[in-house]
Amino acid sequence: MRTLFSFTILAQLCAVSCGLLTAQTTILLPASAGNPVQRTGITKLLHAEDYHGYVSQFAHDEQEATGQAPRDAWPWMAAHVPLFSSSNKQFEEMYYFRWYAWQKHIVQSKQGWLVTEWLPKPDATDGFFGALPDAAPFHLGEARWLRNSSIAEDYARFWTRPDAGARKYSFPLAASVRDVTLATGKEKLGMDLLSALEANYSAWDASNLDASTGLYWQIDTRDAMEKSIGGDGYRPVLNLYMAADARAIAEFARAAGQNEIATQYDQKAATLEKLMEAKLWNDKDQFYETLSPSADSGIRKQKRFIDPGTQLQSSNVRELIGYIPWLYATPAPEHAVAWKQLFDPQGFAGKYGPTTAERRSPRFRFTSSDQCTWNGPSWPFATTQTLLALANILNENTEKIVSKDDYYKLFSSYVNAQHLTLPSGRKIDWIDEDLDADTDEWIAKDMLLAKHKQVGRGNYYNHSGFADPLITGLIGLRPQHGDAVHLNPLLPAESWRYFALDGLPYHGHLLTILYDATGKHYHRGRGFMLFVDGKLAAQRKELGPLQASLTH
Repeated sequence: MRTLFSFTILAQLCAVSCGLLTAQTTILLPASAGNPVQRTGITKLLHAEDYHGYVSQFAHDEQEATGQAPRDAWPWMAAHVPLFSSSNKQFEEMYYFRWYAWQKHIVQSKQGWLVTEWLPKPDATDGFFGALPDAAPFHLGEARWLRNSSIAEDYARFWTRPDAGARKYSFPLAASVRDVTLATGKEKLGMDLLSALEANYSAWDASNLDASTGLYWQIDTRDAMEKSIGGDGYRPVLNLYMAADARAIAEFARAAGQNEIATQYDQKAATLEKLMEAKLWNDKDQFYETLSPSADSGIRKQKRFIDPGTQLQSSNVRELIGYIPWLYATPAPEHAVAWKQLFDPQGFAGKYGPTTAERRSPRFRFTSSDQCTWNGPSWPFATTQTLLALANILNENTEKIVSKDDYYKLFSSYVNAQHLTLPSGRKIDWIDEDLDADTDEWIAKDMLLAKHKQVGRGNYYNHSGFADPLITGLIGLRPQHGDAVHLNPLLPAESWRYFALDGLPYHGHLLTILYDATGKHYHRGRGFMLFVDGKLAAQRKELGPLQASLTH
């Protein structure tokens, strides 16, 4: 019998007063929802109770920041979240904070488990609690590392429902499902959803594919990037997502023995990737940019597509979305020169994360009354994409332009950005919408409070990722199908004295990944080690690539 804990009456009343729930709504979070992988047969290296103090502090901070008493998050976190330890306590604390914020958005619905972007709100018309697709790749990326695989699987299935609204925003649905299966090892999920994923792809073709160019047209708002400098047009985002979806559909079709469908979608992906290389790469700027019908990138086209014969031009502005091609594809090696802009003072460099547009643009941070602008502010959404893309290029051994030091610098700025200064002057861990990359001020929150006295929007905003890039990038677990475990940590040598991930579910097994420079912290020996179900599977003296079999 599963043990359930629900909101207390007090917590429900608080939620009602915040507009998050109706008085008739109860959201239940099972402490052991879906029978998560049990913590047996693992190293018992780390002990959950040692990290309970973080969650108690987060709850105290939340009450001071919002005036509301939060639900106790610890039982759920202790049951589901892999444990993480590091000599860098900022990273360690932020890891637990981001799970603390994330668990606020999980909802058990009639459709199964859902994950929301804003704090959950019931919707009487569809019962989807305000779930949106734009950040769903991050939600699924995080959920795949929980010790309850049904959360990610339910949520993936939800987005294949015709009434879920998966195309309200650009969303690589098939690729996101594939990413879940790479972590769980359950490729059958993708095969079961194959026809629905094909239908979703065909619907995008019908609504956004411009046959005259072979590219997908999208307005920036539907990329969840409103008020951008590049504006509407043939943007890198949706085009890359569609290529990635085609690759994923081909993979699932091949696994299902449907080779004709696999070949068809492989061809779709190859054609689209070739077009992106030819048409979205700006040789002058050495960057992937939006292709638009006017040199004035401020012009917005209200029509679905441009008129045939219209002269197309690059938007001639570097935006952070120019790194999207590395998120799922393998661009031409010479195009890695684009990464020189990441820390360029006139490019995207920011103390608290990269800017969403290059600073040298005359329209950088152009005046707008809208609190959501992508013309220069730093967005955790875009920073997450950039971290994942940078990890991919580093795993392709392209370190002439970028290095592990660059990756760590970017991740460190991301950690430093996620804070809020309270009226008392005390700084707490926080995640919100957009921020000033130089001052660490949350822009939307400040504007809404100053202009509209609106309080609460953006609190614990679930619009980005943290655990996933930490696990797959910094710690270096590279998910893939098959029996092998591949580790390639991007943490620069000697940056941390020790770290460990304990009880990490992977293909039905539990992994422990640890590094101990001296062997004196964890007392398991010196160096980099991988344990599978509590048994040492591989090790090396220094931090670096490591691989082993799950059934060694």
